[in-house]
Amino acid sequence: MTYFPFFTRTQKPDLAIDLGTANMRMVIQGIGCVFDEPSLCCFEDIGGRPRFIAAGTAVQAMVDRAPKNLRVRRPLARGVLQDIEATSELLKHGLTSISGRVRRYGSRVLIGLPADATKAEANALLAAADDAGIAQVELVREPFAAAIGAGLPVGEARASMIVECGAGTTEIAVFSIDGQCKTRSVRIGGQNLDEAIAEYLQTKHHFLIGRQTAETLKKELSDRTSKSSPAENVVQAKGRDLRTALPGTLSLPCSAFDPVFEKHFSRFAEATRTVLGELSPDLAADLLDGQIIATGGGISARFLAKAIERECGVSVVLARDASGCVAKGLQYLLEN
Repeated sequence: MTYFPFFTRTQKPDLAIDLGTANMRMVIQGIGCVFDEPSLCCFEDIGGRPRFIAAGTAVQAMVDRAPKNLRVRRPLARGVLQDIEATSELLKHGLTSISGRVRRYGSRVLIGLPADATKAEANALLAAADDAGIAQVELVREPFAAAIGAGLPVGEARASMIVECGAGTTEIAVFSIDGQCKTRSVRIGGQNLDEAIAEYLQTKHHFLIGRQTAETLKKELSDRTSKSSPAENVVQAKGRDLRTALPGTLSLPCSAFDPVFEKHFSRFAEATRTVLGELSPDLAADLLDGQIIATGGGISARFLAKAIERECGVSVVLARDASGCVAKGLQYLLEN
């Protein structure tokens, strides 16, 4: 991806941005993460023209609740930019929120981007950053940043493998001697699992839930599947019963959702197997003595590990602070 611009050695970036499908994080050298809010924007329709209203945390409660004249827009979909205007406003919101710590205009920034992003997708992000008043941008491959943030020895002459599960995309990558040996992206992530949970409840139980309820349910299921108490292994969802057309609450055992999770993570296991099958024998042998590290906010560790271990025969370990690994890696690159 040689079309990415790079700073000269005399120009150090002011901050780094993990611009994710679900959340945007901003990192400052020597301080760490100073901004972490949902990647959401709200616009008001005035005579057919959108007017920016709010971004970030202030918009989260508006999802699926806004009146017709307000529209909630997600700047990114499946890991890449889909809305330049919303992305620009989100970046402006973030820069304004941390004003006083970095300069509001003319800043130089590191921004993470999926490894398989096209030149057009990268250029769209650069255009949004320019609209937000950012002077210079260096785009960094997210799997590499995540691997650094997870503490993988990417600079050594042996294979390091990462599965980075985001809200919109999942990337599998192998590194050695600071280089990317193999990578594969699957344009599905945590948001697709939210949709699968909602679809399961609708088709199997005739019960309708919203996107935020599905996301909350996914997180609760991910937390509770490791517990053994029958009382703790029951989850409740609030929504609308399609048989009565009335609001209601549905209680189900966590195990009822196992097929949904297993089907979702089997796709990642297949992609991981493909990457392993393309490695040189020596790199493949390195991974037998090590582990695959899983990072990202879209992880349900037990199901991901089980699927990959069953498909590939290699153990999987969840990184510490899995959802913050890209931001941590960007901070390292910012400071070194």
